[in-house]
Amino acid sequence: MILRKSAKEIELMAAAGAVVASTLALAHERLEPGITMVELDRILEEHIVSHGAKPTSKGYKGYPAATCISPNEMIVHGIPGPYAAQEGDVISVDVGVTKDGWITDSCATFGVGEISTEAQALLDACQAALDAGIEAAQLGAVIGDISEAVQTVVEGAGFSVVRTLVGHGVGKHYHEDPQVPNFVTSYRGPELREGMTIAIEPMITAGGPDVYIHDDGWSISSEDGSLTAHFEHTVAITADGPRVLTRPARVLVP
Repeated sequence: MILRKSAKEIELMAAAGAVVASTLALAHERLEPGITMVELDRILEEHIVSHGAKPTSKGYKGYPAATCISPNEMIVHGIPGPYAAQEGDVISVDVGVTKDGWITDSCATFGVGEISTEAQALLDACQAALDAGIEAAQLGAVIGDISEAVQTVVEGAGFSVVRTLVGHGVGKHYHEDPQVPNFVTSYRGPELREGMTIAIEPMITAGGPDVYIHDDGWSISSEDGSLTAHFEHTVAITADGPRVLTRPARVLVP
């Protein structure tokens, strides 16, 4: 069942989204060579809590950390641990925030210091795919239009779309209907109607599309060890076009 939100509820989600956006900005600032993933997670959790919110991931289905931090070939759900960032790494930081009962979800992949030309091209393609997916999220379109827009950009740049992971609805719950694939299938999905809120999240690799799950049951990496990228925004479908709820709405001070 798709849960459509009122204008007031979308504003509440946008307030949560502002915390998400500032958390990702802080992650970008702190991601320097030498910082461990567990220390970065601690810093980000403190920031979220300081703004009257809570990290949605912590405790979700037993997940042990506040954020998901996934270096290099790891694409999603990386549990922050002792790994220390190194010059040239690409690291995805996925943040969900609950504020006043409403959830928003966003991710960005950051380069640490100077990264390779291939890595930068991968990040640029993933960001462009997210932008294309958001642009396709127009009133009266269908989910499959988003899927097609994302896949066209990614494969046009010579990269692969992960097939086993998809975007999703979000709001009162972390994962709601509908699913939002990043690739075209026979599933075209429902029509986009005013008040729908969805997380659009291209997940791509520099190699093949196949992935594997680590022994921790959470972390997912490219099967061939190729670099990965993951960008995500929570988007509301409105009469005025798609509204990104996880961009900064105002300045948030620590």
